[in-house]
Amino acid sequence: MSILPRTDDQADGADHQPAERSGGRTVLWLLLALVVLGGGAYVAAHYAAADKVPRGTTVSGVAIGGHPQAEAAERLRAGLAERVSGPIEVTIEGEPVSVDPSTAGIAVDYDASVAEAGGERSWDPVRLWNYFTGGEDLQAEVSVDETAFTQALAGLDEQHGTAPREGALGFDAGSITTVRPRIGQALDPASTRDALVAAYLAEDAEVPDLALVQEQPDIDEADVAAARDSFANPAVSGPVTLSFDESSVKLYPKDFTAALSLAPVDGALEPQLDADKLAEVVSANVVADGAPVDATVALVGGTPKVIPAKPGVTYDQSQIDAGFLALVAAPDGSRSLTVDAKVAKPDFTTKDARALKIKERVSTFTTYYPYAEYRNINIGRAAELVNGTVLKPGETFSLNDTVGERTRENGFTEGYIIQDGILVTDLGGGVSQMATTTFNAMFFAGLEDVEHKPHSFYIDRYPIGREATVAWGAVDLRFRNDTPYGVLISASVTPATSASSGVVTVSMYSTKWWDITTSESERYNITEAKVRRVDTLQCHANTGYGGFDIDVKRNFSPVGANTETRPQENFHTTYTPSDTVICTNPDAEDNVG
Repeated sequence: MSILPRTDDQADGADHQPAERSGGRTVLWLLLALVVLGGGAYVAAHYAAADKVPRGTTVSGVAIGGHPQAEAAERLRAGLAERVSGPIEVTIEGEPVSVDPSTAGIAVDYDASVAEAGGERSWDPVRLWNYFTGGEDLQAEVSVDETAFTQALAGLDEQHGTAPREGALGFDAGSITTVRPRIGQALDPASTRDALVAAYLAEDAEVPDLALVQEQPDIDEADVAAARDSFANPAVSGPVTLSFDESSVKLYPKDFTAALSLAPVDGALEPQLDADKLAEVVSANVVADGAPVDATVALVGGTPKVIPAKPGVTYDQSQIDAGFLALVAAPDGSRSLTVDAKVAKPDFTTKDARALKIKERVSTFTTYYPYAEYRNINIGRAAELVNGTVLKPGETFSLNDTVGERTRENGFTEGYIIQDGILVTDLGGGVSQMATTTFNAMFFAGLEDVEHKPHSFYIDRYPIGREATVAWGAVDLRFRNDTPYGVLISASVTPATSASSGVVTVSMYSTKWWDITTSESERYNITEAKVRRVDTLQCHANTGYGGFDIDVKRNFSPVGANTETRPQENFHTTYTPSDTVICTNPDAEDNVG
């Protein structure tokens, strides 16, 4: 075996291998040491910066650098205290105005200002670099409470601007009312906010001038014109018709426009319907419970007026509501709405009422009575029930039927009546005053006397020989309308007081058929009063006077189209004496107290 000689390279490599390995480890340890040292420094830098604001930082001129967040915020609050406590001075169209920042919702957000300046804890190397090398001059973060700002802006607009006037349309008794729109002036919210925020913390800055800008109304001239052409003008152009089965009614703009309005909706005027008011208008022309109402005649402003008949209709109001706005906006020829309904026609139509020809007052009569509260109550209630009575040709009036039984439930109270020639108390005392007044109105209207009974003895406040008494179930006042025209009876009472007499007036309205004149005879068959001694608790003392007979004549002269002749009519009355009454019972009503 031969032995090869070792080369120099091989010999050198063998000699240096352990040394190289030792040097590499040294380098590695050095690198590790550097990493440890660098990391420690980084950590140390992080903890040194903590949440402090970068050194040298100012916010709105207040130095807060190098301080932790909370402390920096307090330093900033203290440094700006004087500047934020005063008002913001501006001008509006050249007029000086002071704005309270707190009222306007403008304030410094101290925490946000410190955070924006870099006062936060972070491992970000940029953050650490900024802390040690920073030092910016920043402006404070200002917050704006939008709700408060909007309210403050509205106040400034109210004081210095002019509110826009919205265009509007309305209705008044069938006519169109118009409110013309007007351009207003107001502060622009965005530029005003920016100007106030900029001036809030500024020192020795130029006072900003806030300019007013035009503010357009939501409803302008074009919107008003469009609503007028499309709805308002057609609505008042004429009546609309509701067709109920075989009957129909007309509703006129002066009535139904009370249920209409135009309201702003999304920048336009939109028609609106008040369903309740419309229901009132419809029910004023038809009877919704299905019962028809006859036409009649009533006094309106002292003049007879035909009150139209109303058909009885059962219908669905919601069907009318659903189509009414389109109906009133429709052109002529299409202004009718068919309503599903059942109709009952009145027996006495509007045409029938007009044919009565109740046009003028043909008679009137007034009587007076002394004060007594029972008279005020009873005569007033009787007048209320008689008032408005309409007699068709040939019909007979009955006061008892019209007034009804004199009971408390019917509105009457106790008062004096004449019974068996003396005064006693009973319900309805005083109603004979209404009977007498009504009889005389009938007398001078020339109507036919069917039944009347004078008082048994004469009462001097009544016209002699022309008076009447009534008693429920026994004595009535009845007369017939024997003219070709209807007769409307009007009755009214002015109550008596301790200082003034009561006044009862009954008038009759028709077309005049007769002129009436009257005369009376002398009193005859004079009789003497007697003296009665009454031993009852209900006795009422009376100073008597004699009785007599008298005749009253009624003369008829035809008027207008009347070609009839009627002989003179005689009303004979026998008045019995009014006896003197002496109450012998010491406890009688007239002897007590």
